Amino acid sequence: MNQKKKIIRATTIAASLETFCKDQLRELSNNYEVVALSSPGDILDFVGKRENVRTIGVKMERHISPINDLVSLFKLIKIMRKEKPWLVHSMTPKAGLLCMIAAWITRVPRRVHTFTGLIWPIRTGISRHILMFTDKILCACATHIIPEGEGVKRDIIAGKITKKAMKVLANGNVRGIELDHYTRSEEVLNEVSKIKKDGVFTYIFIGRIVKDKGIHELIEAFVKVHNERPSTRLILVGCFEMQLDPISSEMQNIINTHKSIEAVGVKKDVRPWLVAADVLTFPSYREGFPNVVIEAGAMGLPSIVTDINGANEIIIPGQNGVIVPSHDANALYNAMLEMHDNDVMREQMASKARKLIVQRFDCHIVRKALYDFYNTL
Repeated sequence: MNQKKKIIRATTIAASLETFCKDQLRELSNNYEVVALSSPGDILDFVGKRENVRTIGVKMERHISPINDLVSLFKLIKIMRKEKPWLVHSMTPKAGLLCMIAAWITRVPRRVHTFTGLIWPIRTGISRHILMFTDKILCACATHIIPEGEGVKRDIIAGKITKKAMKVLANGNVRGIELDHYTRSEEVLNEVSKIKKDGVFTYIFIGRIVKDKGIHELIEAFVKVHNERPSTRLILVGCFEMQLDPISSEMQNIINTHKSIEAVGVKKDVRPWLVAADVLTFPSYREGFPNVVIEAGAMGLPSIVTDINGANEIIIPGQNGVIVPSHDANALYNAMLEMHDNDVMREQMASKARKLIVQRFDCHIVRKALYDFYNTL
């Protein structure tokens, strides 16, 4: 019996493996020996059990930390030498940088990185130059580069990060969506009745509650909408991050005190919250390919998104949502008001939302594209 080729799939934190690689690793293990690598912890252990693959924990910092990054790099070099993988495939910035360097040093023959988003396009000054430089190192060490969507690919080319050929798989998204799960099942509808408020138009945001997600603009726009349309509310689903990119104390205070803004924390199952809402508002400054917009569409919800990578590849204006400029609270306000006032437009978008997701982002389409790509290597 031929020995299976070994693949290491790596992300900085295990939560990324849990989200992006659900069922992928288990399916890959039918043809490959798969190892999941990320910072250690309970989530990594959970991924190993769920996907039935071996795991390796290496602590990696998400922010710039030269000493800790060097320690992580040396550990990764040691692991690569011991494991001798046929392929290393990384996602997320820090894991990508460290794993591609370690794999290059140890001469792993196939070194693949997926850019799920770029940070430097929205940064300025020395921070922007540092981030661009680290991405150039990453690409120099990689043999294959996969941008998550055409927008990310264009940014990499415009930033002159690499001259290597890049391939967008399927329609860009690295995970796809389990359409059998994202349905308006009886279980979901039973939960919706606990959330929905009759006669109240509901906007919903799902994601980390940080500045980069456009929370400042969202709160400003909603307050204006609510002043003119009092029978409205805004639900914020997600966690506040006080260390990385926190929102201002002023916005925090508005969220805490406004009678029609509900911050409900992280929800394991977002389906009932999406069904209980009338429109998703997602005014992020940057994304790779925002899964929440796909999830909203699968649940029959139209979206208001900003004109950023990924989001502008999911939303077709006038078909399943509206696209507005980023950093523009007034444009967001106008779109939110129109969604509220124009029932016919909103319902037409809702009726097309799921069909467009089915056609382009079924998880089986995404996984097949990845497996076919591996086979070409």
